[in-house]
Amino acid sequence: MSHNTTAQNLIIKRYDRQRLTGHAGKVIWFTGLSGSGKSTLANALEVALHAQEIHTYLLDGDNVRRGLNQDLGFSDQDRMENIRRVAEVARLMLDAGLVVMTAFISPFTRDRDMARTVIGSENFLEVYVDTPLEVCEKRDVKGLYKLARSGKILQMTGLDSPYEAPLAADFIAQTHLLPLDEIIQNLLQALSPTLSTQSAVQEQGSK
Repeated sequence: MSHNTTAQNLIIKRYDRQRLTGHAGKVIWFTGLSGSGKSTLANALEVALHAQEIHTYLLDGDNVRRGLNQDLGFSDQDRMENIRRVAEVARLMLDAGLVVMTAFISPFTRDRDMARTVIGSENFLEVYVDTPLEVCEKRDVKGLYKLARSGKILQMTGLDSPYEAPLAADFIAQTHLLPLDEIIQNLLQALSPTLSTQSAVQEQGSK
């Protein structure tokens, strides 16, 4: 953090923006192995929320690494910085009154905890896409597991780089056991009370 900056007190606050959107902001953090279904779920959830006229934005791991984080590799340090930047961007979007979905492997507990702290636990919903490695590898949507097994990719999460599964996720999605529509409906039910205008009012009152 730079020592030569001063936080500016902005006149328009998050609550003012939420009054315009008519709903509270939220960050829904999807975590799971490559091929677990994170992006599929996040996209489907955004479609469902958009149909309800909820203002959303989806931050997807591959897309962010092609732009904002294109300078980062896959070392533990770079993975940590990847998640830190995403958490900060998600926090800004939350302040804009949006419901933000993030679809990142985010394999380390410390990084997900950091993201929750940056964003605020009251604004953060951790969704663990709990799909077994063998199912993810069988899908191998991007062909990454095949490349990793042949030694062409190193530090593949789930193989030669660890994935630390959440011990107390806010929501668990098992894409290998339940159909997509059912998972999305369950997610919408879990989210609905926290997105209400009344929730936004109560949130403002607690500031």
